[in-house]
Amino acid sequence: MSQASTLHFLEELARSLVRQFGPRCEAAVHDLTVPDRCRSIAAIENGQISGRAVGDGPSPLMLEALRGGRGPREDHVCGLRRTRDGKMLKSSVCFYRDEAGAPAAALEISYDISLLLSMEEDLRQFTAPQPLQTPEGPVRSVNVLLDELIEESVRRVGRPVALMSKDDKVEAVRFLEQSGAFLITKSSEKICKFFHVSKYTLYNYIDEAKEGR
Repeated sequence: MSQASTLHFLEELARSLVRQFGPRCEAAVHDLTVPDRCRSIAAIENGQISGRAVGDGPSPLMLEALRGGRGPREDHVCGLRRTRDGKMLKSSVCFYRDEAGAPAAALEISYDISLLLSMEEDLRQFTAPQPLQTPEGPVRSVNVLLDELIEESVRRVGRPVALMSKDDKVEAVRFLEQSGAFLITKSSEKICKFFHVSKYTLYNYIDEAKEGR
């Protein structure tokens, strides 16, 4: 394929890409056979994104992708760069080589992700858990509440778990059941682990606690 054909193909591809991805997408075609690579842009779509036009040069990302002289490194995909006016762009550079393997042209695709980053931060702040406030102070999370109920059940029995008899554990479970601890999601697993009993044993303790009311 001749250089003119390659550039024509890349120009058509650039136009298709910006139609697909919209006004925040920029696509630039570079002719790397020109004597002055600072004027390598042969065609560009949505150049207002980076502020470049035909006759301008490559971005810092593309300059980084060129290893001095005419030797290219690997194509650069999904690099981040900031424009002079503060836009954050996610960019990729794909090289097209001549028959000798030298880079003859390049397609540089950039997408302005500034708005997406702002939305990401807004969503993060919106979805971040915040302690609920009441006139008495912040509401405790259910995990903290469950921990406190378990600790209180031990205090009521009056001895550490390692020294508890079966009746002691039934008494502790009775307090937890009456306090609504088992209404908390996955509370049974935590209580079983704390008292070193199986779920089957815990359910038997709950039944005994209810019968002994």
